[in-house]
Amino acid sequence: MDLFPSDEERALRETVSQIAHGFGHTWYMDQVRNGGGAREMWDVLGAQGFLGVCLPEEYGGGGQSLHALVAVMEETAAAGCPMVPLVFSQAICGQLITRFGTEQHKKDWIPGIASGALRFSFAITEPDAGTNSHKISTHAVKSADGGWVLSGTKTFISGVEDADKIVVVARTGDRPDGRGGLLSLFIVDADAVGMERQLIPMAVDVPEKQWTLFFDDVRVSGDRLIGGENNGLRAVFEGLNPERILGATQTIGLGRFALDKAVRYATERNVWGVPIGAHQGVSHPLAAAKVELEAAKLLVQKACALYDAADPRAGEVANMAKYAAGEAGTHCIDQAIQVHGGNGLTLEYGLTDVWWLARLIKIAPVSHQMVLNFVAEHSLGLPKSY
Repeated sequence: MDLFPSDEERALRETVSQIAHGFGHTWYMDQVRNGGGAREMWDVLGAQGFLGVCLPEEYGGGGQSLHALVAVMEETAAAGCPMVPLVFSQAICGQLITRFGTEQHKKDWIPGIASGALRFSFAITEPDAGTNSHKISTHAVKSADGGWVLSGTKTFISGVEDADKIVVVARTGDRPDGRGGLLSLFIVDADAVGMERQLIPMAVDVPEKQWTLFFDDVRVSGDRLIGGENNGLRAVFEGLNPERILGATQTIGLGRFALDKAVRYATERNVWGVPIGAHQGVSHPLAAAKVELEAAKLLVQKACALYDAADPRAGEVANMAKYAAGEAGTHCIDQAIQVHGGNGLTLEYGLTDVWWLARLIKIAPVSHQMVLNFVAEHSLGLPKSY
């Protein structure tokens, strides 16, 4: 794990930051409030190769590590323009297809994901299953023509309104021990016949919306199965590692965005004859938040290194990184709001804009409590609690 960024990484971060700041947080929030999809910035990043940095070169990607995609995510979020689809389209679906897809899957889908022309969504969460993937009830049954028929409900599915395809996790059998279902992954067209969607109003200020999806005998051809029949659980858990890493990175970027604003405000505002940032009651909380943020970034770096090396410890560290980033990022934003006083609650200063997206990481894609359950059991060797 190299703690010194290469010249290539520095150049990548600088260019992505320039692009993101060129659009800016005000533009981004105009997209949110006026129903835009922030596609203009997405397309610029795609045209310059930044959306596919960690996807295989032979399919149009940049051939770099997940760490490169982390750099793209962090810099867009730090500019106040988080490209949320990087989490579910590039990090989850792109990696799932790269690692578990057939050669034809890769030829068909990776070039479009890499360029940004093709956007995927990911559907695993269900109303009654929550964080227990073993309870997934959306099921797929083989049809006479060799395809599959999907039925069930998914909820809190991101960005379906702008997706071309959806990777759907469905039950295709039952475990012999009776402890849940055997899972498989399917690529479903976003406009598939028999699938309906219902908007979930959310407080999170991002262009991408949340949906409940209803599958009523949705037909999927046999060549849309990823990773083989009943092999979805292993693939899902490997695919969720980059999701946790990118989610953590997004929150770190938002923490940077908030800290930058707080430092600028504390340096410029003068009430008692000196800038308020000279007072330890203002400076120490910001410094403490900075320390937490840097510690979280190190965990993200470690998680990336383990994931890229296909090390089985990647899941453990990805969960830790997500936890640390959730704590640090939300702390940064909270302290930035506090430094701004009443101004911190106004829309003008843009801090409340990013609060709920950062706070979300404590709940999804897996709650802090489930992360602690995982660490307690797998890292400390304590008895399983659930």
